[in-house]
Amino acid sequence: MSRETHSADTIGHVFARKAKTWLKEEVMVATAYVERTSDGAYDGIAPDAAWRDEVLELARKQDAVILAHNYQLPEIQDIAHHTGDSLALSRIAAASDASTIVFCGVHFMAETAKILAPHKTVLIPDERAGCSLADSITGEQLRAWKAEHPGAVVVSYVNTTAEVKAETDICCTSSNAVDVVRSIPADREVLFLPDQFLGAHVKRETGRDNLHIWAGECHVHAGINGPELAERAAANPDADLFIHPECGCATSALYLAGEGTVPAEKVKILSTGDMITAARRTSAKSVLVATEIGMLHQLRRAAPEIDFRAVNDRASCRYMKMITPAALLRCLREGKDEVFVDLETAKRAQGAVQRMIEIGQPGGGE
Repeated sequence: MSRETHSADTIGHVFARKAKTWLKEEVMVATAYVERTSDGAYDGIAPDAAWRDEVLELARKQDAVILAHNYQLPEIQDIAHHTGDSLALSRIAAASDASTIVFCGVHFMAETAKILAPHKTVLIPDERAGCSLADSITGEQLRAWKAEHPGAVVVSYVNTTAEVKAETDICCTSSNAVDVVRSIPADREVLFLPDQFLGAHVKRETGRDNLHIWAGECHVHAGINGPELAERAAANPDADLFIHPECGCATSALYLAGEGTVPAEKVKILSTGDMITAARRTSAKSVLVATEIGMLHQLRRAAPEIDFRAVNDRASCRYMKMITPAALLRCLREGKDEVFVDLETAKRAQGAVQRMIEIGQPGGGE
C-alpha cells in the first residue's frame, strides 16, 4: 500500500493539461493562485462565488463527484455533492457513475472509498490529512496481537487503514459495533480495535468478558472529558446530550443518567449519521453535542430551530481542517493527491467490510 502522490505520472499530467485547456475554452477566470504556507498547508483562496464556480466546473469536466465528511470546514461541506459519514460516503463513491472521487476527509476514508471502488480514481485534496485513531495501530502490530490470541475474531472499527482492514475478520461502525460483537459465538475471544472508548461501550453493552480492547483513541474525542460534560449539562438542564461513543465523556454521560443528574432519555450515544436522524426527531429546544465541532454545521442545517452547542468548543480536528478551499481547488486543477491501495490488500479489506454489511445495517459510519 502506498500513500505516494505520483506527481510525475501520466494521471497528474493529464489532469493538469485538461484543466488548462478547459479554462481557456470556457474563458473561466481563475479565483487566484494556490499558495503553500510554511507548514505545508494550501492557502490563498477565498471561498467566494468565483471559487465555487471553478470548483464545480472542473468537477463537471473531469467527471468527478465531491464527497465531504461531516467534520470538514463549512465551505467544503456546502460545495460538496454529498456530505455524510465516511462509510456512507464510501458507499456513494462505489455506487456513483462518476469516474473520479474527490474525498474531502482524512486518508483512511479515501482508502475505504478506493477499497469499495477499486476501478475508480480516488483523490484526497491533501494527502497529509491523517487520523490519530487510524494511526494508533499498524498492520504489524495487529498481526503480533493476533499471534498472542490465536483463534480470536478481529473486529476493527471502520476508522482504520486498509492494511489493518486486510488483517480483520469483521469491520464495524459505531452504530453497529454492539450487533457485530453479539453475532460472534460467546466462546470465541474477540480483539476489538482501535478505539478504547468505543470498545468500552461495546463491552458494557454486551457484558462480554473475553473482549480484548486496543488502547487507541481519537485525540479530539478523547479530549472531551467527563467533568466538562457534567458542567455543561448542569448549566443547560433542559438540553439533550448527543454523545459520540469515541468520546472520553461517554461513560460519564451514562453515569449522569444512572445517578438521575440528567434524565436517561436525554442521553443519546450516537454515531455522526445517527445524530442527524436524532436532530430531526428530538423535541428538545437545545442540544449539547460531544463530537468534532464540524458536526454542528450539518446539525444546524438539519434542524435550524434547535440550539446546538458544542460540549467542547476546542474539539477541532486539525487533520480534517487541512482540506481547505485552496486544497480542493488545487486537487481539481492538478489531479492530486491520488490514493492507491494494492489490489490484494483491497480484496482482503473489502471482505471484512462486506461481512460487516451482511451482519446487519451499519447505520451511520463513524
